[in-house]
Amino acid sequence: MRKILYTLYVAVIIVMASATIVEKYKGTEYTGSHIYGSWWFVLLWALLTAVGIIWMVRRRMRRWPVVLLHGSFVLILAGALTTHLTAHKGMVHLRVGQTERQYVQTDDPRHMVMTDLPFELRLDTFMVQYHEGTMAASDYVSALSVIDGDEVRRDTVSMNAILSYHGFRIYQNSYDYDGYGSILSVNSDPWGTPMTYLGYALLFFSLIYMLIDPKGAYRQLLRHPALKRGALALLMIVGATGNLFADTPPTLPRATAEKFGRLLINYNDRICPLQTYAIDFTKKLTGRKSYAGLTAEQVLSGWLFYSESWSAEPCIKVKGGELNHVLGTDGKASLNQFFDPQTGYKLGPLIDAYRHGSNDGLHKSAHKADEQLQLIMDLRQGLTLRVLPYTDERGSTVWYTPSDSIPDTVEGEHKKYITQVFNLMYDDVVAGNDERVNVFLDKMLVYQQQNGGRSVPSDTRIKAERLYNAIPFATILFMVCLTMGFLSLGYFMWRLTKAGNDTASCHQRKWPLRCFMAVMLMAFLALTVCLVLRWIIRGTVPMGNGYETMLLMAWLILLVSMVSSRWFRIVITFGFLLSGFFLLVAHISNMDPQIAHLMPVLQSPLLSIHVSVIMMSYALLALTFLCGVMAVILRLVNRRRPELMQGQLESLSVLSRLFLYPAMTTLGLGIFIGAIWANISWGQYWSWDPKETWALITFMIYAVAVHRGTVASMQRPLTYHIYMIFAFLSILMTYFGVNYLLGGMHSYA
Repeated sequence: MRKILYTLYVAVIIVMASATIVEKYKGTEYTGSHIYGSWWFVLLWALLTAVGIIWMVRRRMRRWPVVLLHGSFVLILAGALTTHLTAHKGMVHLRVGQTERQYVQTDDPRHMVMTDLPFELRLDTFMVQYHEGTMAASDYVSALSVIDGDEVRRDTVSMNAILSYHGFRIYQNSYDYDGYGSILSVNSDPWGTPMTYLGYALLFFSLIYMLIDPKGAYRQLLRHPALKRGALALLMIVGATGNLFADTPPTLPRATAEKFGRLLINYNDRICPLQTYAIDFTKKLTGRKSYAGLTAEQVLSGWLFYSESWSAEPCIKVKGGELNHVLGTDGKASLNQFFDPQTGYKLGPLIDAYRHGSNDGLHKSAHKADEQLQLIMDLRQGLTLRVLPYTDERGSTVWYTPSDSIPDTVEGEHKKYITQVFNLMYDDVVAGNDERVNVFLDKMLVYQQQNGGRSVPSDTRIKAERLYNAIPFATILFMVCLTMGFLSLGYFMWRLTKAGNDTASCHQRKWPLRCFMAVMLMAFLALTVCLVLRWIIRGTVPMGNGYETMLLMAWLILLVSMVSSRWFRIVITFGFLLSGFFLLVAHISNMDPQIAHLMPVLQSPLLSIHVSVIMMSYALLALTFLCGVMAVILRLVNRRRPELMQGQLESLSVLSRLFLYPAMTTLGLGIFIGAIWANISWGQYWSWDPKETWALITFMIYAVAVHRGTVASMQRPLTYHIYMIFAFLSILMTYFGVNYLLGGMHSYA
């Protein structure tokens, strides 16, 4: 029976993992009908559930917390089966003023049928709500009338706000681009959803109780002799100056450029300091946030007001050896070097080939360089300088560029100011009249405050963004954390060599540990400031993209490490190294550190809970991975001292399991809180999206390590540690592999 259980368990994991790869090439509809919705996949889960129940009965499992935990999974699977067999879902398309009593049932994409509703729906109005002064959507709202005989109920449906009526749930799905039509999702699942939610409730309770149960495995682990020995057991285990040019191209003086950066701009569909746009422009162009001793504001104003001089400046970073060979450059190029008097734009043929499918290194580099040049062209034409707002009598604000065609609805004086202010300022810039330029900038800032309406950010938000722009948090902290990580690793390895000879004197040398903890506390506080600033700037919890979740992961690791270091000093090294690597990934990867508005579906409060709890679990599981790596190293170092080695491995396994149990709790909570969020947002609590599937696979893989009584090999420390090392690959696949290899609904993160 045990072998059958193991076989089915592994088979389910393999099928789910394979399905995510098949979906990459065959599409969601194919996997939905041929794998996830197939009879044999349902049967596989049913057999696993039945064999699991039989196994528990044979083992006479009487501890109610354990029975409740496993019973919750049975109830969740039963709810999923009920939904699969009895639920109906579909779509209804309404135009303003139109009444509809039928929806297109989409349970089977191959056989769509029209199905009657027990009531009528009428769309009264549809509206896209925008963040003030921008074209970034904040919500999509359908005002509906539900007509049931003589009864008429008026309600609204928007993202994360559904309409429930007589067993049907109505969700906002899409809309007609003319603004007079709305596409709604219709879901009817009167039996499956309550059953599934009851399973979730039991699961949440039992996962949390698993950590506080006086007779449970986790509380017994806290009484382990290795913890009673305290820190002693584990103590024995273990900017640079820029490139300065003799002659830099002309630009505004630093003080004037700083005033220029204080202007507001509609950038990335949000109103922010122009300094933010300048930094992004400079980084994309040169690879750094400053150039040749000039600030980002000076670089931006240089290209704006002295474009001919800057066109000859080799400040454009060119990636790719082949492209540098084509251009005759050595990693830096001027704008002029991209053009030839006889042949014209040198990248032209390469860009055409790229658009027709040539994706080798040369053509990708050419495409990247072309995007950099487009930034310059857009700036030269004034297309990106949305710095001149106008608020009409209705309170609606539009931010214009100097080159925009201003509508006649804008009052004459405002229209004249918007179209001429930059031309007038340009004359003074060229004449070197810096005082008059400063006056222009001061007046322009006052104009923005007076005419920007509600779109103008608060002073607190502006100050927070300027402070955030001034400090490269990820860059500084990754260097600090990695440096301290390797220093502390060296210290603990030195203590390891002294453990057998000079233990007493070693214990008296506490000042290195205090230094490590002080630095870790400062790094934690600095990262906290970074996250708080991003929170203030955007107005939502900073966990909406890959960059922010990397920062959050590092923050959680530092927090857990500081708490755990009271009992296990080696966690200091783990915390520094792991947080340092996450910050390094955030620093050098393709993740975008820009702050932008979240898409409407991501503005649910459940998102914050879902992501933060998931990130906590990943941080804890990453620490179990480092415990495993350290165990393998110690196995190699101390193989001639088996008794010492065995004690070290056992101590590390205790530490690892101290992280594992709360990690499983937070991972389970995070996965199924996400399912509730999905059900509220678009009417389907589980869609077999690759990210969802791999999160479930990860949960199932790590669950093996918790079942020490069933899986006897997990009781052997070295086997356990090796398993935890390989289990971490599922985390990497879930977090990075899905985003960069498989895609899916979660790839926006």
